[in-house]
Amino acid sequence: MQELRYLIAVADYGHFGRAAEACHVTQPTLSTQLKRLEDFLGATLFERTNKTVHVTPIGEEVVARARKVVAEADALVDSAQENKEPLSGPLHIGIIPTLSPYLLSWLLPALKLAYPHLQMVVHEDLTDHLLERLTDHKLDAALLALPVDTADLEAMPLFNEPFFFAAPKGHPLTKTKTVKVSELKNEHLLLLTDGHCLRDQALAVCGFSEAARNEEMDFRATSLETIRSMVAAGMGCTLMPALAVAGGASRDIEVRPLAGRRSSRQIGLVRRRTYPKLRELQLFGQAIRDSLPPSVVAA
Repeated sequence: MQELRYLIAVADYGHFGRAAEACHVTQPTLSTQLKRLEDFLGATLFERTNKTVHVTPIGEEVVARARKVVAEADALVDSAQENKEPLSGPLHIGIIPTLSPYLLSWLLPALKLAYPHLQMVVHEDLTDHLLERLTDHKLDAALLALPVDTADLEAMPLFNEPFFFAAPKGHPLTKTKTVKVSELKNEHLLLLTDGHCLRDQALAVCGFSEAARNEEMDFRATSLETIRSMVAAGMGCTLMPALAVAGGASRDIEVRPLAGRRSSRQIGLVRRRTYPKLRELQLFGQAIRDSLPPSVVAA
């Protein structure tokens, strides 16, 4: 089992020295153990040079199986310790960038209070990358915008997050209490760059197709905070999820709720269907529901 853990570490870090450091052993020890594993399997798992380490094709298959074996072994230990404190130890959670800075500010204190020995390890990335890491057993679960159309994964809906129309001070559409989606047709919307699920959601809410966008006028940012600054500077308008609106007020921006039940996104906790510690994730998800801010609604 330890050799399999070393194998996974080298595959993740792409470097024997960093893998050894992560496993708290010396590099010669790690290298020797992996050589023993290769001899036992009768296969070369890594291509080694002076500066880089590459996993061979057979190595990729062995690493994928090793992740499953190690996960099952860890689950076996956990099941044998049924009386241990729930949600203690590390929990690797992926979070999309349009959610993490606004969610963590209220979630982490609540988790610390409810589960003081939980070590939440946050991995912020785009949806496609997080789904890949989930499938590769590199994450325990991920907080994503639903739906997620992947047969090997299952989602636990947590809360619905409304969208708000954000515009510079004095914009004509801010004179009413709510903004109709049909009123956005002629607005210059600032959107996130390709790969962010929020971009696709904003286009869908407005009824725009990607092909219909005027690309010459389309400013694409990599963060909501950049877009917030552009709106404040009078460069256009945008759609913002509720937690982002609550998490950063600006004197130069006005926000109005969008009218209509479809003007929101649903956030859920996504896991592998075969994930062995389902009870832990159910507790984690319930902890989120129990501490929701008033700007979102439990699913």
